Amino acid sequence: MLIDAAGGPIELEAELIGSGARLIVFLHEGLGALAGWGDWPRTLCAAAGCRGLVFSRYGYGRSQRRPPGQAWPSDYLGIEAREHLPALLHALAIDPAREAPILFGHSDGATIALQYAAAFPQAAAAVIVLAPHLFAEPIARAKIEQLRQGWHDGRLRAKLEQLHDDPDQVFMGWSGCWLAPAFQGWSISDTLAAIRCPTLAIQGTLDQYGTLEQLAELQRRVPRAELLTLEGCRHVPHEEQAETVRDAVVAFLSRLPA
Repeated sequence: MLIDAAGGPIELEAELIGSGARLIVFLHEGLGALAGWGDWPRTLCAAAGCRGLVFSRYGYGRSQRRPPGQAWPSDYLGIEAREHLPALLHALAIDPAREAPILFGHSDGATIALQYAAAFPQAAAAVIVLAPHLFAEPIARAKIEQLRQGWHDGRLRAKLEQLHDDPDQVFMGWSGCWLAPAFQGWSISDTLAAIRCPTLAIQGTLDQYGTLEQLAELQRRVPRAELLTLEGCRHVPHEEQAETVRDAVVAFLSRLPA
């Protein structure tokens, strides 16, 4: 799927799945891709009676690669939310003014979902976020530094080779951005009060990339947000406690206006 972006056209790997009146857009995590979701999008769409849009962001999966050696902008998540996602919806002839999508994001994808809903308050029917990043925390930096130190042992690279055409660029670009000194003060908190749609946020108590202060900050900024904390769960709730997450999401969607 070719989209028009500010820097020129970008080819994205994308797939439409399922059937139903409502559309769920799935936004993957920082090292993820379309294939990284596994069966989750189809399982959730079938349970909720929705269609789904699953895609790999710029530089990820089988989407167009970023130029070699190019540093990622510190606002790469905002660019995805404000530019690339609207461009993808336009390329697929999905008009949010007539059919506002439900955004389902995990980790980095959760941040994109929140930023999209804040930037385009009338263009999102609901937001569901798992392990969202609202601001940079030392726990995330420590985990990413650990991953970076172990990159050359090959185990993570072998896993990412199954998902991405350019696993080195994905890992080094993503980790380099998160570890850059300029990123340590990064936050989207001040933008979130613009969110108007129903919001559900889910996080595990053992999340390696963020504390529960992320959910607390979301509720301070979006008081009507519903929160679900999962005991003993780490950073990937939809894999670690799949049935609980599925049931919570289906119940949340069932309460949305028709």
